[in-house]
Amino acid sequence: QVQLVESGGGLVQAGGSLRLSCAASGNILSSAVMGWYRQAPGKQRELASTITRSGSTTYADSVKGRFTISRDNAKNTVYLQMNSLKPEDTAVYYCNAKVPDWIPVRGDYWGQGTQVTVSS
Repeated sequence: QVQLVESGGGLVQAGGSLRLSCAASGNILSSAVMGWYRQAPGKQRELASTITRSGSTTYADSVKGRFTISRDNAKNTVYLQMNSLKPEDTAVYYCNAKVPDWIPVRGDYWGQGTQVTVSS
């Protein structure tokens, strides 16, 4: 099994920055597609950003140019650098790992989430 543990959330003023971290158990980062999702109160969970094992990244239009996803395979950690934060970025942020079928621990894993609150 894979465990994902997020950290780095908190309260920040609009325009500020935060960096989220997601530490994964097991050596999966070099194989998995890693993503950050977020869920605001009363809304569905939405994709914020992904990074593939080759390093390709995608971003939701709402965060493009402000958020940067990266990973450190040696530390089994994925990061989400969030700059120019807006109140509408307020949400619980979840780390996700999609481990491919050829890996013994294949599957879709989620962290417990970390709260990000941006005040106006």
